[in-house]
Amino acid sequence: MIDFYFWTTPNGYKVLVFLEETGIPYRILPVNISRGEQFDPGFLRISPNNKMPAIVDNTPRESGVPISLFESGAILLYLAEKSGYFLPTDKPGRVEVLQWLYWQMGGLGPMLGQNLHFGQYAPEKIPYSIADMASYPWVFTLRSTTYSILGGTCFRRSIIETFRRFFYETESGRLRELT
Repeated sequence: MIDFYFWTTPNGYKVLVFLEETGIPYRILPVNISRGEQFDPGFLRISPNNKMPAIVDNTPRESGVPISLFESGAILLYLAEKSGYFLPTDKPGRVEVLQWLYWQMGGLGPMLGQNLHFGQYAPEKIPYSIADMASYPWVFTLRSTTYSILGGTCFRRSIIETFRRFFYETESGRLRELT
């Protein structure tokens, strides 16, 4: 049985999807980050960086001693190795999946996380600036790109529309239109 310390964050959902897809038995132990529960000493023993999600595997294959893990990428890798699902065993396949996992962990996830934080949660709205101008062309190039990760499901996003929603208001109170 996996004890799954969860809150409704993108990183939490990554692990939840894996657990549901594989049928590994788990129980959710909510940690409400809006109330600061991730700083409780009991949770910090499992996730010393106070981040979501975290797990405790109470039935590891290698020993009878429970194993705790934090960081969603480490959890996904551990569960994939434990279950034998979603991680090829041949070296080329494994390397390909791992490089895309690390790309998500070090690139896509943090960038979209910053977008979400500054667009929705940051208490101070920063005025439109040259930083936005420098970012816009990169986001604009993605507006109609189709993506396929490892030959899986393709998806199309109108990223530019999402980006526009997060542009800061001008002094007139309207969103600045760039196209």
